[in-house]
Amino acid sequence: MANELRPCPCDIGDRFDYGGRGQEVQIEHIRAYVSKPSASTDKAVIVIHDIFGWQLPNTRYMADMLTANGYIAICPDFFVGQEGWKPSNDWASFDDWLKTRQASKIDKEVDVVLKYLKEQCGAKEIGAIGFCWGGAAVQHLMLKNPHLKTGVSLYGVIRFFDNGSNLLHPTFFIFAENDDFIPLEQVTDLEQKLKQNCKVDYEVKIYPGQTHGFVHRKKENINPQDKPYIEEGRKDMINWLNKYM
Repeated sequence: MANELRPCPCDIGDRFDYGGRGQEVQIEHIRAYVSKPSASTDKAVIVIHDIFGWQLPNTRYMADMLTANGYIAICPDFFVGQEGWKPSNDWASFDDWLKTRQASKIDKEVDVVLKYLKEQCGAKEIGAIGFCWGGAAVQHLMLKNPHLKTGVSLYGVIRFFDNGSNLLHPTFFIFAENDDFIPLEQVTDLEQKLKQNCKVDYEVKIYPGQTHGFVHRKKENINPQDKPYIEEGRKDMINWLNKYM
């Protein structure tokens, strides 16, 4: 582990001042943020939040970006009412905190969300994207859930990943070159396992000079040197979804 004092790579980064264009809804036992395009569509994307939870403005910004590209986007509270991590929390308590918020334990909630998207939103093709903790959740879903079309895992923490590399659906993995908490050796190992075992399309891409969270937690105007890579990561994410949905 790269940093024993900081077992998860997330910090709040550049938090967007963003309100969102969607609305919050209650779906059975789950709260969720839902954003819909003006034109009707049967394509939807589940947006899986990072450790800071479903109400982080940055994540809602990404959901609305998907909506601007023609997708129904939904960001459920996969912590199911439990608090997201706070920057003021003691990192020494992180592993205990994580025990009740495992990225591989979201299947019940995903089933509820899939039912809602199909029955209430008319969705027929559904994908998933996720950030950090949510990136690991996407990897889990791509291995286990037959009802999804594709996924994008953005800097999913590899130590949170399920064992296995025989993905069911085309999956795009976005990583940052200078991610202190996802060593490039782990990314190389993931690529080797995918090459040996994966029978569907996949891509692993490393973005030069970037750090953890660059796609959804950096403001381009604050980090002008990173702007091209932020934009590239976002375009790559959209293009992948467009290709397989």
